[in-house]
Amino acid sequence: MITIDIQEWKEAGIVQVPISMAPPLRQVNSYLLRGPEGITIVDPGPRTEVTENEWEAVWKKLRIHPDDIISIVLTHHHPDHYGLAGYMQSLTGAAVLMSRRAFEEAERIWGTGSTMDVALPCLFRQHGMPEEWLQQLPGHMNSFIQQVTPSPRVTFVSEEAPVIMGGRSWEAVMSGGHAPGHLSFYDRKGKTMLCGDAVLPQISPNISLIPDSEPEPLHAFITALKQFEQYDVAMAFPGHRNPFDYFNERTRILIQHHEQRLLHIEQLLEQQALTGFQACEALFGTRLSIHQMRFAMSETLAHLLELVRQGRAAKEGDEGAEIRFRAFQPLYKLL
Repeated sequence: MITIDIQEWKEAGIVQVPISMAPPLRQVNSYLLRGPEGITIVDPGPRTEVTENEWEAVWKKLRIHPDDIISIVLTHHHPDHYGLAGYMQSLTGAAVLMSRRAFEEAERIWGTGSTMDVALPCLFRQHGMPEEWLQQLPGHMNSFIQQVTPSPRVTFVSEEAPVIMGGRSWEAVMSGGHAPGHLSFYDRKGKTMLCGDAVLPQISPNISLIPDSEPEPLHAFITALKQFEQYDVAMAFPGHRNPFDYFNERTRILIQHHEQRLLHIEQLLEQQALTGFQACEALFGTRLSIHQMRFAMSETLAHLLELVRQGRAAKEGDEGAEIRFRAFQPLYKLL
């Protein structure tokens, strides 16, 4: 028998549904909102046999018929949020809503014409990753395809038009860094934010540089965190861990975290020039799974490029050659 620890947040009109995913996170928060228009599910989770059975158990427990579900709203394209959307749409006939940018990213990474299993190893090789890691990447990337199949038919959401969920009007708030086209949803009257992975309590959202995607992901992320300060949030509902009531404080803490990491990497580069992989090794070690290493490497590169953007580091290496980063030495330090 499947047991799901569903939690109802009555004041917010939101039901929190934890859905299984792979370690290290193990669970993603899906949310269910009931309104006169019908039921909306936010971020249904990855598609696996386990998660299909979990949703069957949830619908049975909450006495929901698939026809009651009128919309499936996605904050972003990552498999642990987007994956079940197409399958669930086939069961319910519900509209799937996400940003155009997020859907384009999903198709580019998980679509039938994707070459990410080649492009990502190519990028990492240029930044010094050894072959024993590179050989694991294609199979690792392709393993997610089954979690996002079938692809949904999507209705695009923009920041200009509100989204109706649970009988209330939610403002779409787009942010970059963690995922291009990521949407959070803000209920101004209730001071409630459905923030996906844009802001997480306790853990820092991964900020990844990947081929042909956001060119300055850390800059985009910090810019978004500063923009979130304009929203008065009493309660935030994140993609992972528990809902929290310190959203605005958390945005400031995350900015400080990345400023400290940038300073740490800058200090490493002052000692010697490093490849991206060498910097990654110094930050995260190598006792990682291929999944963890992919995120660690992409995050390291995002920070290195932000140091370059800020004029605190320089990138050395011609097209096709191994790239290294060195600390930028201002003229006053050289005199």
